[in-house]
Amino acid sequence: MNAQLPVVALVVAACAVYAAWALAPRSLRRRVAEALRGRSWPAPIDRFLERHARADDGCGCDGCEVGEAKRKAAPKAPGAAQPITFHPRPPR
Repeated sequence: MNAQLPVVALVVAACAVYAAWALAPRSLRRRVAEALRGRSWPAPIDRFLERHARADDGCGCDGCEVGEAKRKAAPKAPGAAQPITFHPRPPR
């Protein structure tokens, strides 16, 4: 019973950190990643922090300019069927 409490506390703390990171605005995540990058971390954590430290505050729409060029190249007639394109979210 004594070993169960620290394990549960560790799991709850890890879940709280994950939820705070996932729900934080991108600008805050970038600042936190920049602050943590100065320390020595294992390679996967360092790559994770580097990726988030370089992230911009934009809308996260990577590759939209390609779709915009295609739309400008072939204008559709008014009332014609328009295709709907779904873009998957980039991985975090």
